[in-house]
Amino acid sequence: MEIELFSHQMEFMESEATHTAIVGGFGSGKSFIGVAKTVEMKLQMPGVDVGYYLPTYPLIRDMAFQRFSEYLDLRKIPFSLHETNKEFDTPYGRIILRSMDNPAMIVAYETGYSLIDEADVVPRRKMDKAFTNILARNRKQLPNGQKNKIDFVTTPEGFGFMYDFFVKKEAPHKRIIKAWTENNTKLPPDYIENLKNTYTANQLKAYLYGEFVNIASDSVYSSYNRETHRSNETIIDGEVLYVGLDFNVTNMNAVIHVKRDKTYHAVAEIVKAYNTQSICEQLKLRFTGHNFIVNPDASGNARSTSGASNFSILKSAGFRVDAPKKNPPVIERVNAVNLAFEKKQYYVNDSACPVYAESLENQAYDSVTNAPDKKSGYDHITEAGGYCIFRNLYSKRIITH
Repeated sequence: MEIELFSHQMEFMESEATHTAIVGGFGSGKSFIGVAKTVEMKLQMPGVDVGYYLPTYPLIRDMAFQRFSEYLDLRKIPFSLHETNKEFDTPYGRIILRSMDNPAMIVAYETGYSLIDEADVVPRRKMDKAFTNILARNRKQLPNGQKNKIDFVTTPEGFGFMYDFFVKKEAPHKRIIKAWTENNTKLPPDYIENLKNTYTANQLKAYLYGEFVNIASDSVYSSYNRETHRSNETIIDGEVLYVGLDFNVTNMNAVIHVKRDKTYHAVAEIVKAYNTQSICEQLKLRFTGHNFIVNPDASGNARSTSGASNFSILKSAGFRVDAPKKNPPVIERVNAVNLAFEKKQYYVNDSACPVYAESLENQAYDSVTNAPDKKSGYDHITEAGGYCIFRNLYSKRIITH
């Protein structure tokens, strides 16, 4: 029988990649095609079980039971549903439904195909463990040289598991398909308008267009766009390097910049260095033959990580330290970085500075304090870069050390 599919659904159904994902907005038909492909894969491998995974057991009960029942009826495939075991029995074998809420329970069976629905809803560490266990289960030998596949359908929820797996770790055997809500011509006429009246602009990028954006709360560096502000600049022999530096014992971070005309480009990073002395050694070792202007956390003139002040250590290593007497208010430093991006004065080589780029995208405001969040770990390296940009583009530069 023929079932009418949208173009992105057809692409997903026909993909031969080991891992294919539909990342789409609400109402874009993701879950329907996830159920459909699971059943169609079941028909292609008679006698081999397939697996379907959702974030929680209530979702299995409230969504998967109904949708699989409807699709099996549509395809005129007889079945029996065992609600306690969370399994459908068909003449072709079992469809096993499991929750990712407790990854330890993904054991004691084998599948030839698996589909994961709403991976980004599951907390990241739990999702990592669930995927490892799903991968281990998905090992049943298949007929006719078919390969085991694990596919995904999801709405993006920030820069989580799906972004990491399909974008940061892209590979030839992975394929990602974007699905817009408006691609679904069968939605009620006011559905999209109601979404627009409910969600923020950033949330709509995810929930209408399937884009990976920071939706947990307003992004601190909202003006940064990885594509727009991508730099291909690299370090030229002998040029001066501008180093933004944040002091933290056992977690020191530096962002190294070069100047091109009136613009600054982040072209290297050092993350989680042990102390100031370690930073000095790494800079000298990695960038031999360069002079350094260090724009650090101004409090380093008093704070100590190894007996002497951080500024003293930097100067003893031969670096020029250029910092104000005290740090600017946090909001001024953040505004300076955002303004630099907006005015096309600041760019980031995200290949050379992967941690910095990811942190600029992900750091959000704390919903309680309304200050940049310091629990996520994205703050240290963004502060390092911010000290450099504020000092060189927006500080009045009245007093230097």
